[in-house]
Amino acid sequence: MFQAIKNELAVCSSKERARALSWFFKTGKGEYGEGDIFLGVKTPDSKKIAQKYYKDISLKEIQILLSSKIHEHRSIALNMLKRKQEKANAKDKEKIVKFYLRNTKYINNWDLVDMSAHYILGHWLIDNPQEKKIIYDFAKSEDLWEKRISIISTFAFIREGQFDDCLKISMILLCDKHDLIHKAVGWMLREVGKKDQKEEKKFLEKYHKIMPRTMLRYAIEKFPEKKRKFYMKK
Repeated sequence: MFQAIKNELAVCSSKERARALSWFFKTGKGEYGEGDIFLGVKTPDSKKIAQKYYKDISLKEIQILLSSKIHEHRSIALNMLKRKQEKANAKDKEKIVKFYLRNTKYINNWDLVDMSAHYILGHWLIDNPQEKKIIYDFAKSEDLWEKRISIISTFAFIREGQFDDCLKISMILLCDKHDLIHKAVGWMLREVGKKDQKEEKKFLEKYHKIMPRTMLRYAIEKFPEKKRKFYMKK
């Protein structure tokens, strides 16, 4: 089945789009996506293929796609894994999460993290809070993508009105040096603010003076202009 998926992705590919995506996802030497290969497939096309095959594909076949050097192969593997997780029973959900955790080295760009972390790991942790140590360990990891998984996973909690883990992991990542972590933490803090602006403001009052500028800018994006200027000046 994985060969049929590869063939359908190849049909939808575009060399011009592949060049644009290679630039956008920073695949040059020394950049965060160094060496990643793109076919140039549109997201709607990828989603249609995932919808078509996810019910019948095995984890073994998903593993082949997820281990691929081609970005869209990994993307569609995660899309199908996410769809399987949504329909699975408790036992199969745990099996999928363990599979996901074994393969974090292939979840190696920000879009791959953002499309999967809160859907697969985050939602499972809501029902299994005793396993939250996973995301705290990831927050302290040396790996950029595991750190991003840690904070993006908390999006699932935020949607349930649970903010503590997001705020605690934000504190761990507060002084991280990578721009992609600054953006992710700022984004999650902004999501907290959408649910409860008082909670976000409490965090900002304590840490806004030491937060990276990008993180702060993302966090206050939805604030009134006057309030944004107040925080940025400080």
